[in-house]
Amino acid sequence: MASNSGQNGIQLLLAAEQEAQHIVNAARAAKQARLKQAKEEAEKEIAEFRAQMEAEYQRKVAESSGDSGANVYRLEQETEAKIHHLNAAASRISNDVDQMLLRHVTSVKN
Repeated sequence: MASNSGQNGIQLLLAAEQEAQHIVNAARAAKQARLKQAKEEAEKEIAEFRAQMEAEYQRKVAESSGDSGANVYRLEQETEAKIHHLNAAASRISNDVDQMLLRHVTSVKN
């Protein structure tokens, strides 16, 4: 009788081990399914974010290219102002430069 109850105990343990293995396998499968779903959701969110950023970039490009005429005009005005400033400075010091050049050209050093 002792061996019979020992066999029953072993059979009971084997059945419990198989049931535990089924539970673990089901949990692994559920985990894999959740990971796959999370990955798909993340990829969807990334695609939406990328589309949003691309649309914003295109909008900014369109805005800046529309202002290119204004930018060109502003740069031309700044360039003209700088040229005028340089010409004024050159005319202010041109007499001094002429005198200095004449003094150096006409002086003789031994």
